[in-house]
Amino acid sequence: MASRFELLVFDWDGTLLDSAAAIVAAIQAACSDLGLPTPADERARHVIGLGLHDALRYAVPNLPEERYPLMVERYRHHYLQHDHELQLFDGAAALIGELATAGFLLAVATGKSRLGLDRALRSSGLGGYFHASRCADECFSKPHPQMLDELMAELSVDPERTLMIGDTTHDLLMARNAGVASLAAGYGAHPAAALDALGPLARLQAIEEVAQWLRMNA
Repeated sequence: MASRFELLVFDWDGTLLDSAAAIVAAIQAACSDLGLPTPADERARHVIGLGLHDALRYAVPNLPEERYPLMVERYRHHYLQHDHELQLFDGAAALIGELATAGFLLAVATGKSRLGLDRALRSSGLGGYFHASRCADECFSKPHPQMLDELMAELSVDPERTLMIGDTTHDLLMARNAGVASLAAGYGAHPAAALDALGPLARLQAIEEVAQWLRMNA
């Protein structure tokens, strides 16, 4: 492989894990439990990648502040019912293993909580490949650059040697705010036009395309 980048930072939900539909369904079910209008799929999908509280504030903007804890509890109830059924995208585990063997530093920047990411890393078997990670309950939510800034500082890698790989505009905006190049996973939560507007190096439509691009360009 070439050596344009040293650090590859992956989003988790919608980029490595095929979880977008489950997140949307959990948001909608939580709204139903509380007797709230159900957000359309597009609005619910837009929040994927944000921290949970920021996500729910966007998905249910008229919810009174005092009801957010109950909304969070109902969302987690519905999501965790199916969490164990979620699978990595085909080829994701092989890609991460290949990149680790090639000598890249690997990290995760996710809207999940630390508890949720640690559970996902264990269940997927990928935990041992990543050198560092940041979660939404440890940093400002995307698109604030804090996650990337801290990962680069921890691993001593400059922005020009770092690449963010994600499926949402939140990921690409975070990369832009941190002065980092980005790669769009077009098979995830956000529409192609919205991703393209943020100027990623490429938009790929499957994990294997991501793998091929990284072999040629990373």
